[in-house]
Amino acid sequence: MKKITALLEKAEAVIFDLDGVLVDTAVFHYQAWKRLADKLGIPFDIEKNEALKGISRMDSLDKILAWGEVQKTDAEKQQLAERKNEWYLELLDTMKTGDVLPGTIALLSWLKDNHKKIALGSASKNASAILEKTGIMEYFDVVIDGNSVSRSKPDPQVFLLGAEKLGADPANCVVFEDAQSGIEAAIAAGMQVVAVDKDAVLRDYDERVNSLVEAI
Repeated sequence: MKKITALLEKAEAVIFDLDGVLVDTAVFHYQAWKRLADKLGIPFDIEKNEALKGISRMDSLDKILAWGEVQKTDAEKQQLAERKNEWYLELLDTMKTGDVLPGTIALLSWLKDNHKKIALGSASKNASAILEKTGIMEYFDVVIDGNSVSRSKPDPQVFLLGAEKLGADPANCVVFEDAQSGIEAAIAAGMQVVAVDKDAVLRDYDERVNSLVEAI
C-alpha cells in the first residue's frame, strides 16, 4: 500500500468517518432502527439499512417513514428519533476499550508519530462517547459530529469544519470513508479520499483499502 502511505506522508491532516472505518457499530444502528420500524409496521432489512449509512439520525428517520408512507409531525419524529437513540445507546454500553476495527490503533499511532493533525468527521451525535468507550479519544485533535453540523453528507460541511478547526487547508486533507455519501462530501470539500471498502462497491475515490490494516 505504498500509494496510501505516500498520500498520508504528503497530507497535513487526516479526517476519519467513524462507523465502518474506526469502529463497527453499524449492527447496533441496524438493530435499533429495525426495532423502531417494526413498531411502526414498516418493513426494514439490511439492504434498506445500507441506504442510511453516513446520513443523520433525522434524515434516516425520514427515509424510513417515507418507505412506509407514514406521516408524523415534527414533534412525533423527534420522539421517535430519541427512542431509537435510547435503544442504540443501550447497545453502545456493551462497548469497551479496544473495540475498534483492525488497523485503527496502528494507523492513528503512525499519524501521531508523523505529526499529522487528526479529526473525526461523523454524522453520529454519539461520536465522542464512542471514542471514549473504545479508548481512542486521545488521538483526536478535533471531533466534528452530528452535534456540530446542520447538514448531512454528501454536504461537505462536516469535513470543511474539521479542516477549519484543525487550521488545515482542505486541499491538504485526506479523508477515510466507507460510504458513498461521505466520499461525495470529501470531494465537494476539495479533499482527497481513501475508501475503506472491502466489497469494492464505492466509486470516485483516490485510493481504496479493504481495511485500515492496509493503510500504512
